Amino acid sequence: MANKTNDRPRLTAKGERVRARIVEGAAALIHERGVAGTTLEDVKGAAEVSGSQLYHYFPDKNELLQAVIDYHADTLVDHNRQALGSEDGIAAWRNMLIAGVMHGQAKGGCPLGSLGGQLAESDPEARALIAAGFERWSAAISEGLRSLHADGKLAPGIDPDALATTMLATLQGGLLLAQVQRSTRPFEVAIDTVLALAIQT
Repeated sequence: MANKTNDRPRLTAKGERVRARIVEGAAALIHERGVAGTTLEDVKGAAEVSGSQLYHYFPDKNELLQAVIDYHADTLVDHNRQALGSEDGIAAWRNMLIAGVMHGQAKGGCPLGSLGGQLAESDPEARALIAAGFERWSAAISEGLRSLHADGKLAPGIDPDALATTMLATLQGGLLLAQVQRSTRPFEVAIDTVLALAIQT
């Protein structure tokens, strides 16, 4: 799934908006129905674009899927950086995560993790792209934890990068439990337990 879009002419502002609408529509549908359950015809209807518009930006489903993976990774990284970089830091991050699960009524799981579960064993290129997205997400968490580490607020002996990986793994497991149990409680318990063990107040 090589990124072919870099070789194309730069889009106009209107073109960027249309492309973004297609990607956002596809991302929502795929998160709800899965990759196999989402057709380009479905995306065309959701994004309210013509067939010629859709194929102008995305000649095939693989290119659209690549854009959806990037979209989810970008969104997750941006939200995590904003929360962890705020005045409340880790508390704001924790509240943002739980609010997101509540808003979605504990349905769908992690958009990036869900794609990994669907594609990791069947599409090596998609798996690599999803893995890169998780690496970026982990790095964003690490950035926020390093400031806590510098202030002496991490438990002794804890490495911020290792803790970021642990937190990301906790998020994924907690999101899966929340999804199958249709409850935010397992997610809250998982996050709060790791934070209680790792963060010194």
